[in-house]
Amino acid sequence: MKNQPARAIMVAAKAILATLLAACFTLTCLLSSAEAQEPRRRTLLEMLFGRSEPDIPEQQPAPRRTIRPPRKRIAPPPPRQVVAQPETPPQVRKLPDAKSILVVGDFLAGGLGVGLEDAFSTSPGVVVQTHSTVASGLVRQDFYNWPQQLPVMLDQVRPAMVVVMIGANDRQQMVGDGLNEKYGTDPWFLAYEERIQEFGKLVTSRHIPLLWVGLPPFGSDQMTADAVKLNQLYQSQVQSVGGEFIDIWDGFTDQNGRFIITGSDINGQQVRLRTADGINLTAAGKRKVAFYVEKPTRRLLGDQASPDIIRLDTGNPLPAEQANLPPGEMDKITRTQPVSLSDPNLDGGTQLLGGAPLRNPVTPSPRDLLVEKGQMAPAPTGRVDDYRLPAATAP
Repeated sequence: MKNQPARAIMVAAKAILATLLAACFTLTCLLSSAEAQEPRRRTLLEMLFGRSEPDIPEQQPAPRRTIRPPRKRIAPPPPRQVVAQPETPPQVRKLPDAKSILVVGDFLAGGLGVGLEDAFSTSPGVVVQTHSTVASGLVRQDFYNWPQQLPVMLDQVRPAMVVVMIGANDRQQMVGDGLNEKYGTDPWFLAYEERIQEFGKLVTSRHIPLLWVGLPPFGSDQMTADAVKLNQLYQSQVQSVGGEFIDIWDGFTDQNGRFIITGSDINGQQVRLRTADGINLTAAGKRKVAFYVEKPTRRLLGDQASPDIIRLDTGNPLPAEQANLPPGEMDKITRTQPVSLSDPNLDGGTQLLGGAPLRNPVTPSPRDLLVEKGQMAPAPTGRVDDYRLPAATAP
């Protein structure tokens, strides 16, 4: 009981001491935070003599950088290519009296007709009409009888000329009219020649010009060899009935005479002429076949096949230099007929160069003296080949 007041005093002293320690710790923390915020003040010695060590600021830890994954770059869309569309030629109005070209035959003739329509698209005086049957020929008359159908077409169309391209389907057995011959035999070729003549006479007997287009080479070596043989028959038999054979072989082969798929078009550009099967023609190939036919066609049709026909009775406008002339001046225009370059009267003569016999010269020429008589004229005096001694002068 006597020690209880002393213990109470000790407990109170410990509580007061703990309170003082807590207050000192709190004050120390506040002073340290204040010193960290405010710059340190220099002492009197530091102001007089300076500090031996510079103040090194405490290095703050660098902030952590967040590494982001790289963004995927989206490639920009490719620029839009504007493909230039080929200019379509203006549609030419055909004349009422335009001459018709009748194209007949198999699937190759159908392509030829398309090419001829393109070739004469700007010619108002020419109309191309194509009557082709894809699988027809001169052998299988039971499938399509050309000797019966062709006269009907001639009566309906009344063409100015006929173009034939046929034979690609004829490498098969010939049946009919008492025949049953395998392809390649002598009787087969004899009968085939008769059918070519019969077909051609249906046209030439009406005094209609006939153009027979030969077969091109094919991707198959056997078909190409057969095409060579058939072209020989076409050429001989068509010419015998008064027709004209058009050979297109070189236009679809290389320099060595081999079949080609890609070659030169009518403008000299390298294009695809045949399809992948080695048989059919592409659009450029059809136009190239028509190119071979175009020249003889223009020769036979004359001015009617020209794209520059001026018809005063159809409302075609006059040239600009004539449209502004007074009515009285129109009669003063001198119009001359075309003159052929082979006309002898073009230079005022009556014979072409080389047509008249050579005139005999009066005196022989130096050539005649050298060749005929072996005489050579002496070299002029003073020339390097003048070996004559100078004449002696009198003293």
